[in-house]
Amino acid sequence: MTEKLQLYKCNICGNIVEIINPGMGQLVCCSVPMEQMEEKSSDEEFEEKHVPIISMEGENKTIRVGSIPHPMEENHYIIFIEAVSSDKKYIKRKYLSPGDEPKLELKNNCVHQGFMPRELCNIHGLWVGKDID
Repeated sequence: MTEKLQLYKCNICGNIVEIINPGMGQLVCCSVPMEQMEEKSSDEEFEEKHVPIISMEGENKTIRVGSIPHPMEENHYIIFIEAVSSDKKYIKRKYLSPGDEPKLELKNNCVHQGFMPRELCNIHGLWVGKDID
């Protein structure tokens, strides 16, 4: 059974599908089952950092990708950064392109208490960080 907000990727064509309404059955693309993208939270094996980090900037929160800036090149970039409420009812997502700065600014009045930062790298997959209180 799928779960809300899970991401699945086709290893043949590269399509990525997000679960909006969980259900039974298998997701298939290009006549083969799609692979669920697992959330990673440790990046010791990578030179560049991928774990999304939340910081306070004035009264607002900012999500940045890694402790050093992530590459934003044609062949290696962050597809999106998002903040997901703990009940998965609210999502603030920013889609990025090569050349963009990998950050998402959040106004405190539009962020619910307890949210999870996530980001998707086109090469290294899905990464999750921790909220700050």
